[in-house]
Amino acid sequence: MEKIALVTGSSRGIGAETAKLLAQKDYAICVNFNKNKNAADDVVSNIIAQGGKAISVQANVSIESEVERLFNTIDEQLGPITHLVNNAGILLPQCRLIDMSAERINHMLTTNVTSYFLCCREAIKRMLTNNIHGAIVNVSSGAAETGSPNEYIDYAASKGAIDTLTTGLAMEVAADQIRVNGVRPGLIYTDMHADAGEPARVDRLKHNLPLQRGGTVQEVAQAIAWLLSDEASFTTGTMLNVSGGK
Repeated sequence: MEKIALVTGSSRGIGAETAKLLAQKDYAICVNFNKNKNAADDVVSNIIAQGGKAISVQANVSIESEVERLFNTIDEQLGPITHLVNNAGILLPQCRLIDMSAERINHMLTTNVTSYFLCCREAIKRMLTNNIHGAIVNVSSGAAETGSPNEYIDYAASKGAIDTLTTGLAMEVAADQIRVNGVRPGLIYTDMHADAGEPARVDRLKHNLPLQRGGTVQEVAQAIAWLLSDEASFTTGTMLNVSGGK
């Protein structure tokens, strides 16, 4: 059976690198994006230039109707999904809880949590209908364990919810031979730090890590690819830290 993977939020950063790596491993790829069509199309073009198969589909994965449209488009253009990487998410400017509005908190939770639930739901429906022994990887964060005090505890809380989703869903679908795992990136060089107002955050904090350096999107992508692969066939409900030893 052809391996068909959706990588949400894959126009940049970890998502883009994961999409390109999976394409090299003979997955047909759906590159999902919300706003940056040009960047998503660049990822698709890169994959096709390397002999791979890919499409790009715009969808805000925090909105149920758009998730349903996204998966229906994959059905029509690629076929039933076999692998899912939930990666889409936001990081908002650093602030303390006392300065957070309900609007910010709800936006964070809807984007970073509801989207994962919806995409897992649609992927599992198709895996069950087509008797696919598929795999899901949820991209969490080391912030789920540290709490990110004084910076963005709303983001950390959203990723804590993803850890719980991963644990519970893995048990829920294990008998159906669907595996669900998570990856917790730590201090990784991505554009998301600029979104929070501190582009050089990794360089400021990297010396606190046992490995004394920041990580790369390629290193996270390799971890995701392993968890999706048959090499991890006896691994489910696991959170893999890609965090430099902390």
